[in-house]
Formats: sequence, C-alpha cells, structure tokens
Amino acid sequence: MDASSAFQDTLPLSSDALLAHLDEWGLPYRLHTHVPLRTVEESKAVEDQFMVPGEIALRLKNLYLRDKKKRNYLVTLEQSREIDLKALATDLGIGNLSFGSADRLMQNLGIRPGAVSPLAMINGVQNDVRFFMDSAAQSADVIYMHPLVNDRTVAMSRADLMSFFGRIGCQVTWLP
Repeated sequence: MDASSAFQDTLPLSSDALLAHLDEWGLPYRLHTHVPLRTVEESKAVEDQFMVPGEIALRLKNLYLRDKKKRNYLVTLEQSREIDLKALATDLGIGNLSFGSADRLMQNLGIRPGAVSPLAMINGVQNDVRFFMDSAAQSADVIYMHPLVNDRTVAMSRADLMSFFGRIGCQVTWLP
C-alpha cells in the first residue's frame, strides 16, 4: 500500500476524517489534490499549482525519528533547511537520533512514509511523540502540509495550525 488517499481507509484516522475534524473545529484550510508526492523535490515540482502570489508560505519536510531510549519525535522543518541529526540531537539534549521504521511510523503517527506531516500529531499525542517545529513557521502566513496522505495538500494559516495543536493537546517545541 502506498501513502495516497486510495488507501486512507487503512489508516487509524483517514484523511477525510481529519478534514472533517478541522471543519467541526472551525479551522479553515484550502485543500489541493495532486499526484502522490514522496520527496521535497517532487513537491517543488507541483507547488506552483497552488501557491498564492505574495503569500508568506512555509513548505515543509518532516522527519520521524527515534532515540536509543526508543522515544519518538516528529521534526518539521522548512523544506530547504539542511539538517544534521547528530547536531540536532546534541542541541536538543536527546542523544543519538535515527530514522524510525515504516512500521513504527504507522504505529505512532498513523501514517505511511511519504505522508509525514504535523497533522499526524493528532495520532502522535496519544503515543507520546514529541513534536519539534522550525521557528520559520512563526513568521509564515500559511503552512502547506499533507493531511495524512501524500496526494493531498492543505494550506492552513499559522494561527489555525496552532489552534489545531491546542485542540489535540500537542506541545510545540520551536527549533532555532
């Protein structure tokens, strides 16, 4: 199975159900559908289709990580930011970090590789996943991310995304 909406009913929470929650909570978003995107490079190839001129937007890359104590982390960065896992671990005082497996990604965030997104914290908070977000998000008007599948992108205002995190009880730790 891939990470597209064709298989969303095999997820603990479907993309449609997530979007219904956003609607119920009064959190507006713009929904875009597109070919499945698995990498930042693939995303860059289609993002012009739905970017709004003049909008200060943040496009993301997301890393699902584990430390040697088996604690889980979702790290969300501006898509062009370089990351050194060893330096990140040192900065956060976490210890050695490595990428989590596809099985653990499903178990802890309820998604498949290619669809990793801050919106997956709707599942992650229940599984003690710690969330770190690039401080660049604090100056963005709009943040683009996958709604649990990789053939859809939602654009949400920063304020509405922060309201989402508050609604689900997700603490955001900002990365400098």
